[in-house]
Amino acid sequence: MALRIREDGKEQPYTHAGSFKIRIPGVHYKFEISDYIQGLLMCAVCLAAIPMLQQYLGMPFNVALAIVTLNGILYCTHVLLGDPVVPGWVTPAIPLLMLYVSTYPMGPERVQALIAFEMSLGILAAFLGVTGLGKKVISLVPASMQAGIIMGAGLAAVNTVFGKGGKFESYPWTITICIGLGFYLLFSNQFKSIRNKNKVIQIISNLGILPVMILAVIIGPIVGETIVPNIKWGISQPAYGELWNKWTFWSIGFPSLKMFISAIPMVFSAYVILFGEMIQAQALLEDAGKSRPDEIIEYNPNRTHLIFGLRNILMSIIGPDITMCGPLWAAMQVVVCDRYKHGRKAMDSINGGAGSFRFGTLTGYFLLPIVTLVTPILNIAMALTMLIQGYVSVRIGVLKARTMNDLGIAGIMAAVIIAKGAAWGLGVGIVLCLLILLGNKKEYDVNVFK
Repeated sequence: MALRIREDGKEQPYTHAGSFKIRIPGVHYKFEISDYIQGLLMCAVCLAAIPMLQQYLGMPFNVALAIVTLNGILYCTHVLLGDPVVPGWVTPAIPLLMLYVSTYPMGPERVQALIAFEMSLGILAAFLGVTGLGKKVISLVPASMQAGIIMGAGLAAVNTVFGKGGKFESYPWTITICIGLGFYLLFSNQFKSIRNKNKVIQIISNLGILPVMILAVIIGPIVGETIVPNIKWGISQPAYGELWNKWTFWSIGFPSLKMFISAIPMVFSAYVILFGEMIQAQALLEDAGKSRPDEIIEYNPNRTHLIFGLRNILMSIIGPDITMCGPLWAAMQVVVCDRYKHGRKAMDSINGGAGSFRFGTLTGYFLLPIVTLVTPILNIAMALTMLIQGYVSVRIGVLKARTMNDLGIAGIMAAVIIAKGAAWGLGVGIVLCLLILLGNKKEYDVNVFK
């Protein structure tokens, strides 16, 4: 089938299928080789889920790898079904889920608790998507609470790196050097002013944080914080059989009703984070669209709810996952959107960039040379993506606030989210909005941005 070319000022071509807009690479959008190559090595971040699964569920390496690859396949469904994003984990909620599953003893009972939580989260999200309530929920939430949720998620992500027991304690020099380069390449105005003046610098810019991952592989052994990679050749061997025979409910038993009831507070806490990530995705796409009037970008929260809801339900059945299935990988969405802003020659469609990147990560999981190359830096890769997400989340959260009161409420919410969790943060936000904003008149507002 021939590639369908988009007319300037139109939406990227698609095949209509109910709530979904089917887009196939090479048919409905151009395959972006730069984003694909970046994805090949950025799979290091996704592989960082392996140490978490080993530590909290006791999974062998290849069983955890099987979960990562299954998740990788489902990542590709977002662009395929019409959601123009780079999906990822529910990253800020991971520390909360780690704490929750740790209340159960290691073994089948802990896995059952995780299954009950992930299945419940998926059902809630899918219900909101099917009923159309997902889009309405986002539009009804005050700007102050939107800002607080996003800022809290960002600060929580940073806290997982620098807090007690965080990755910074084990890899201080590597993280410091690599995140310094990452922030410079992604956010520096000075770098933006020179990137188009030199072809080599322009190529580096288009690779996003790929150079940062390569630097981590080099710097880690030099400063003595990681080992030199032991490169092996061939295809990786995810242990699907062992996963399904020992780590799914049809082998260890279905979770009890009590587990589903106990999971309810954690489900709502995670949904608060998911909600913030959807707001963030919408904000990033809207910002990118301002620079590219040649393409209409359509983001539908109801469709997003349905896709990641079904992903969570499916993973709870075939491979319970501590990282969860989220609607956005904020750090890489920033990278893709930034390259997209350079014009149609740099990236024809936002769908092409997001879709090609996720095909790259999926390929990388199965290439043993890449897996063995990045294995020593998996924890560092996770720390770097947390810090980039934290930077972006705080920036976008502040921009969501419209008045000084909005900003004050958001700041308190963010602090409570870090100290007590997402559910407490949401509750405090509701109370503050009622106390401060109920009956508010515009003449009393002091705008943050005049």
